[in-house]
Amino acid sequence: MTVCLDTNVFLQIFGRNQPCHSILRALLDGRLVLAVSTEILLEYEEVTTKLSGPERWQDVATLLDLLSQLHNNVRQVGPQYRFNVITADPDDNKFSDCAIAGEADFVVTDDSHFSPLSSAGYKPQPITPNEFIRRIALTELNE
Repeated sequence: MTVCLDTNVFLQIFGRNQPCHSILRALLDGRLVLAVSTEILLEYEEVTTKLSGPERWQDVATLLDLLSQLHNNVRQVGPQYRFNVITADPDDNKFSDCAIAGEADFVVTDDSHFSPLSSAGYKPQPITPNEFIRRIALTELNE
């Protein structure tokens, strides 16, 4: 299963007590593929550095690199087209464009701006972190 994580969700995967930590566990176990673009990585870096400092970003970047080497489950996507699905907050299009170009199953987000993706006719669907965590838990039980 391939996902694109909105920044607010990405920040919540780190730390055992974080609500989205099970997403990180699924990445570490190789059960998920994370689709990212350069634009998304730059936003992750900007926000992580702003909130936690440049050393924390270096730790996160190292983790992403290790995931890529270990499981090959960080998919670098270079969208060649702007789909402009998100009109309420055009900056969020970097996530929908990456998800579409990367053939992701879901964009994991709490942001209601992504709702137009549901009916846009593309494969990726927006899903809340809680719903996504329930899905990966069910997948884990069925394996």
